[in-house]
Amino acid sequence: MFAALWEAYKAFGRAVDDHVFGWRLPAHTDDASMPHISTILGSFSKAEVRGRPGIVGGAVLSGSWFTLRLAVTGLIVGFVVGMALAIIMCRFTLVRRAWLPYVVLSQTVPLIALAPLIVGWGNRLKIGSVHWQPWMSVTGMSAYLAFFPIAVGALRGLQSPKEQSLELMDSYAASWTQTLLKLRLPAAVPYLLPAVKLGAAAAVVGAIVAELSAGVSGGVGRLILDYFQKATGDPARVFTAFIGAAVLGLVVAAGVNGLELVLTRHRPKAAL
Repeated sequence: MFAALWEAYKAFGRAVDDHVFGWRLPAHTDDASMPHISTILGSFSKAEVRGRPGIVGGAVLSGSWFTLRLAVTGLIVGFVVGMALAIIMCRFTLVRRAWLPYVVLSQTVPLIALAPLIVGWGNRLKIGSVHWQPWMSVTGMSAYLAFFPIAVGALRGLQSPKEQSLELMDSYAASWTQTLLKLRLPAAVPYLLPAVKLGAAAAVVGAIVAELSAGVSGGVGRLILDYFQKATGDPARVFTAFIGAAVLGLVVAAGVNGLELVLTRHRPKAAL
C-alpha cells in the first residue's frame, strides 16, 4: 500500500511539475528526492562504500541488529527504572507529589542536547576496572526516553484498584508488599502493556538519535548519516537505511505484542 501511494504521488508530481494551483508540493518528486521503489530495493544488492566489505543489504541488516540490541537494553533499563519510580511514588504520597513534576519535566529536555553531556560524562566515568563504553551512552539515552511512559503508565495502574479491594486486603492484615504483589501489580497489567509499547517505540527512536548525536558507529543511525552524506551520488541508498530503521521498529513492536499475548492469555476478556 505504501509503495503504491509512493509511486502514485511521484507520478502525479511529475505530471504537474510539482505544482498544484501555483503551490509547490511538499516533497519534490524527482529521482534525487523520491527514487522509485524498485531503485531503492535494488540498492540493497549494491556493493557497500569503501572500507566496508559486502553489500548494502548486509550493512543495513548488521546495523539494525546492532541498534536493536542497544534499544532492547535501553528498554529493559527504562522498564526497571520506570517501575521502581512508579512503585516508590505509589507507596509514598509525598514522594509522588515531589517527584512526578520532575519526571514530566525530564522529557522536555531535547535528546540531541542531552547526548553530548552524557557522552562527555561517560568518557570520564570508571566503575572499578570497567570503563564507560560509547554504546553505554546510547543505551542510557534510549532508557531515558523509554522510562517515562512506563513510569506514568505503571503508576496509573498501581493506583487503579478500587477502595473496596484495598480495604479487603487490609482486612486480611496483608502488608503493603503483599498488596502490591497480589493486587496492585496484576491490576496494573492492562495499563502497563500500552506503556511498554510506547516505551519500546521511544527506545528505538532514542537509540537511533543517540547514535547520530554521540557518533557511535555500527548502528543503523550512523548508517543513515553515512548514506545521507553520500546521497548526491546515490540518493536511493539513504532510503535503505530508513527501511532498516522502520523494520527495526516493527520487530520491537512485534516482540512487545508477543509479550502481551503471554501475559494476558489467562486473563478474562472483560479484564483487558
